[in-house]
Amino acid sequence: MQQLKSRIEAVLFVTAKALTLDELAAYLDEEPENIEEAILELIMDYASRDGALEIDDENGYILQVKEDYSDIVEKICPIDLSPAILRTLLFIVIKQPIRQAELVKMRPSAYEHIAELVEKGFVSKHKDKNGRSINLKTTPKFAEYFKIKGDIRALAQQLEQRLAEKSDAT
Repeated sequence: MQQLKSRIEAVLFVTAKALTLDELAAYLDEEPENIEEAILELIMDYASRDGALEIDDENGYILQVKEDYSDIVEKICPIDLSPAILRTLLFIVIKQPIRQAELVKMRPSAYEHIAELVEKGFVSKHKDKNGRSINLKTTPKFAEYFKIKGDIRALAQQLEQRLAEKSDAT
């Protein structure tokens, strides 16, 4: 059961929208009844931790920051970007340059997110050599706004390492 809960948690972490039991079951190739039992346990796990994250189940299931901590998130990321768009931005930072098609495979709602990130000047779109694929990467405005100095990839690797360490600790 723990492995199934971890798999559900991974899907919810990278998903930009609330998912139904049937959608989770399809992504994880599991029976909806198994998903329902595991996700209810996962919701209880988050509630018992008294941490900053929760799984909201109002319109499907989505992993989000609790309202009590939104002011902290706002201080770090004061621009009006939803958590889902920030996750998409994180994928771009970590994998850049990344093909738009590859990103959309991982995050189906990424088209909307990319449009907003380009509009705000945090991400640029460029066609690759063959002129058919679109590559995405962060802009100097992104680095300036988020006060990032030095190698963005090194920063992304540090973030990935910290996330992995935290995951191992739990």
